[in-house]
Amino acid sequence: MRLHNEPLGFIVNFLLGIAWGTVFLGALMSFLSFYENSFLLALISGFVGAIPGIVAILFIEHIITSKEKHLELKKQTKLLEEILNENNNKLP
Repeated sequence: MRLHNEPLGFIVNFLLGIAWGTVFLGALMSFLSFYENSFLLALISGFVGAIPGIVAILFIEHIITSKEKHLELKKQTKLLEEILNENNNKLP
C-alpha cells in the first residue's frame, strides 16, 4: 500500500484490483469469443477487450502518483521553511 491515508488507500487499492480484474476478464472473454473464427482475430479482440481495464489502471496510477507527489512537496516545503527560519534566526 503506497498511500498512507488508510481509508483512501484501501479504496484506491480496491479499485486498482477491480481494474486488473477487468483487464483479465475482458481479454479472456474477448479472446474466447473469437477463438473459433481465427487465432489472429482472437488475439486482436483480446487486446481490444483489455483496453478499458488498462485505461482504468492508468487513471488510478495517475491518481496515486499525483497524491504521492503532493505529499512529497508538502514535506519539502516544510523542510525549506525550517531552513529559512534557521537562517533568519542566525542573522544579526
